Amino acid sequence: MRLFEEKINIVLADDDRDEYDLFKEAVSEINENYNLVFFPNGKELIDYLNSEEITDPDIIFLDLNMPFMSGIDCLRLIRANEKYSDTAIAIYSTSSAEQDQEDTFTLGANVYIKKPNDYAAMKKVLQHIFKTYWQYHTSDMNRDTFLISV
Repeated sequence: MRLFEEKINIVLADDDRDEYDLFKEAVSEINENYNLVFFPNGKELIDYLNSEEITDPDIIFLDLNMPFMSGIDCLRLIRANEKYSDTAIAIYSTSSAEQDQEDTFTLGANVYIKKPNDYAAMKKVLQHIFKTYWQYHTSDMNRDTFLISV
């Protein structure tokens, strides 16, 4: 299924390599027109975003619990950088804590995804995100559609 005419640039920061492998497989089944860059921790993600010669991401998926720099800290730094003020950010976490959801919404994430427990559910959620949320700008944030779970 082809969702995009132009290549979508996706960044995933997650300390679980197996999660990345499943994520990549699901994205490739949803749409072959993408570029996926993976970081195993928040510090490497921020270093990448601060480098001069990168392809700007269309959407960033952030795990909350990562070594060296948490997803919350990454979110703060990304939103503080004017260059990424309109970049869609999806929190992609196993946490279902209301405080995490509230904090990430307040800090400017566009959507909060509770990581699905199986591959089919992951694919369904990602397909929904790519059809809907990757084009959102921070000014379009909506509490009613912020949390997505399967």
